[in-house]
Amino acid sequence: MEFAPLNPTLARHMLEVALDEARQGLAEGGIPIGAALVTRDGEVLGRGRNRRLQDNDASIHAETDAFRRAGRRRHYRDTVMVTTLSPCWYCSGLVRQFNIGAVVIGESRTFEGGHQWLADLGVEVLVLDDDACATLLADYVHAHPDIWSEDIGE
Repeated sequence: MEFAPLNPTLARHMLEVALDEARQGLAEGGIPIGAALVTRDGEVLGRGRNRRLQDNDASIHAETDAFRRAGRRRHYRDTVMVTTLSPCWYCSGLVRQFNIGAVVIGESRTFEGGHQWLADLGVEVLVLDDDACATLLADYVHAHPDIWSEDIGE
């Protein structure tokens, strides 16, 4: 099944959902990374945020939270994982395991996860290089380097 390339304007609109989640996470005392699983036309199926600190659960990254909240589907090829930050290997594995067709990334300056690997495997990847996403996380990393190192497994 082939799809038209992601529309960058629609992708930026999708990113606002993930950015809202990141801001909510920060307000809760968490790491400001947000995500949403959406259809290619922008319908939000599930949204989430990194809740490792809030829930004391290392497995709750923004992408996994959004995926879980989206509920069960027969297939995911027609969905888009939207995330404020390049997905780590764990979350890239989620995209690969469930054959999610596209990933929209707010920024990859702070952390470059597995998005090139996903692109090499045929997943459509769009990196928006969004300043708001980059600033939000960079400020957090500067203030909490120990927590950030834990989050990315260093």
